[in-house]
Amino acid sequence: MAEIKLSVERLQTGVFVKLPVKWGEHPFMFTSFKIKSQDQIEVIRNLGLKHVIVVPEKSTAPPLPVIEDGAKTAPTDKDVSQKAEKALWEEKRARIEELKNYRRNLQKVEKEFDRSMSQVRAVMSKLKSRPLNAVEDATTLINNLADDLLSGENVVLHLMNDSKDADSFYYHSLNVSILAMMLAKAAGFSERDIKVLGIAGLFHDVGKMKIPDKILRKSGKLTAQEANLLKMHTKYGADFLKLSETIPPQVKLIAQQHHEYLDGSGYPQKLKGDEIDRLSQLIAVVNEYDSLCHPRDPRLSRIPFTVIAYLYKQRKQQLNTADLGILIRLLGIYPPGSVVQLSSGQIGLVMSVNSERLLFPTVQVYDPNIPRTEAPIIDLEAAGLTIEKALKPSALPEAIFEYLNPRARISYYFDHNKRL
Repeated sequence: MAEIKLSVERLQTGVFVKLPVKWGEHPFMFTSFKIKSQDQIEVIRNLGLKHVIVVPEKSTAPPLPVIEDGAKTAPTDKDVSQKAEKALWEEKRARIEELKNYRRNLQKVEKEFDRSMSQVRAVMSKLKSRPLNAVEDATTLINNLADDLLSGENVVLHLMNDSKDADSFYYHSLNVSILAMMLAKAAGFSERDIKVLGIAGLFHDVGKMKIPDKILRKSGKLTAQEANLLKMHTKYGADFLKLSETIPPQVKLIAQQHHEYLDGSGYPQKLKGDEIDRLSQLIAVVNEYDSLCHPRDPRLSRIPFTVIAYLYKQRKQQLNTADLGILIRLLGIYPPGSVVQLSSGQIGLVMSVNSERLLFPTVQVYDPNIPRTEAPIIDLEAAGLTIEKALKPSALPEAIFEYLNPRARISYYFDHNKRL
């Protein structure tokens, strides 16, 4: 992308500039931006800069013509420029404080997520030796999560830290559980059904504990025999859960039916339409989403944006369209974990999505002028920016990839107390 050195006297609104100073030495939120007002030009001049870098491809207006020798430029109104600069500094400091608050809140949510993950691991480890205790612990975990979820009006969905490959089963179980409860709440399900779905999300794949690891972790294509054995996890799960008298009957049914599809193409019974339990239909939607984002073979993984588009366009005959539509409204077009290009031309990682403002997620932005540990996380609505498109992490330049650190496994957790 071509860049040119330009005299500050030739700046006008619509020109995209890069300031040749460090981030802490100017009042703007970014060192690179498109000029929106004459006040911003006056502030740039007041910084004592003679020249800036301009990116014509990102500009919506050309620079002003070259000023002929002897021609006079309009004098700068120092009072106006100083007031504008002071206002920008105040706004920048306020944004920095908001960012600190966001990071503190995110750290709190991550601790809650880690605590829940530890409980999920403990539940799964107890299933074989102490199943009654495992069910009690799972019920307590889900009741607490559901109560938090139901006590808030809007929900903010956050991107969590990456997982280890060995923990993928636990992360998938918690992901399905959380997304299923969120979807059920948005769909107006009863509190009882929401909690049933939460427990079912944790236990829907419990039958995989009887499947050999060499099949579960095989990266290549499964043989017909291996594929048939893997499909047995629905039967194994239902049979295992039937041993417990305290698990709700629908949880056992969901373990058996979560791979049944409305067109009869699923398994194990090839059920159609209303033959499939209503809660099982909802779990099927969430399970498909998370499984496509994190398939058994990592080489087949898709970015959240393309998974959403794929499910909506290609799987309508198989999945409950009402649930699918609500899932899209919850996650947004660009779910947390999506790598995106903004209208400013910047590259960022979607960190959080507010259910009330899906078009304006919170995005961590790549800025080589700012240390990675202090990377700017911006509210697109407040910044006046939009998302232009989603990008494949594998296509990012190495410096941007290392800076943004896209997650190999995308895990979600909710927070209903903060408005981002």
